[in-house]
Amino acid sequence: QVQLVESGGGLVQPGESLRLSCAASGSGISMYTMAWYRQAPGKQRELVARISRSGSTYYVDSVKGRFSISRDNAKNTLFLQMNSLKPEDTALYYCNAALHYDYWGQGTQVTVSS
Repeated sequence: QVQLVESGGGLVQPGESLRLSCAASGSGISMYTMAWYRQAPGKQRELVARISRSGSTYYVDSVKGRFSISRDNAKNTLFLQMNSLKPEDTALYYCNAALHYDYWGQGTQVTVSS
């Protein structure tokens, strides 16, 4: 079992950057597929980016070229570098770890507004 705690969210202006972190405990993440999801008010939770055990990545079209997902298995941490943020990126961002089960963090709020 793994516990996940996200951090790094905040209020930024359009065009600015944020770096989200997800600290895992209880189990090493090296065997897990890790991902970031987000949920905006009134919308369903959507997959933003995913990184496999081998390091291959996937991004939803709306963030390609702006977001970058990475993992540090030695530090048991997942990252999401978000550049050129847009108001439509505003959402609660969740960290996910998947192996035989799905594990979720509590989320960190990202608000992009001028």
